[in-house]
Amino acid sequence: MLNFLKAFVYAFNGLVVFFRHERNGKIQLLVAVFVVLLSLYLGLSPAEWTVILGCIAAVLSFEMINSSIEKLCNLVHPKYHPAVKTIKDMSAGAVLFVSFISTLIGAIIFIPKVFH
Repeated sequence: MLNFLKAFVYAFNGLVVFFRHERNGKIQLLVAVFVVLLSLYLGLSPAEWTVILGCIAAVLSFEMINSSIEKLCNLVHPKYHPAVKTIKDMSAGAVLFVSFISTLIGAIIFIPKVFH
């Protein structure tokens, strides 16, 4: 049980570091808070909440993984290397892709409610 609690503390620390020190983490958290507040205001159904929370979780998770990959790449190879650039670009592309799809999903859910 002690190992489980230590793992939880380490994981929670990772969240704190991400949201406190990563610019994109702060931006994504601000967007997530706005989306949750908008969702509360518009009175989403349980199914809509599930989709919206899934999108928020996906975007934040991808952003955390992207930040981790970038830090690891910088540690392993601090100077420019074309392979490291490709790895970082692909990681950032994954964040962009999930953010774009999540924005489309949000538009599908929110636009009819806002303009109804």
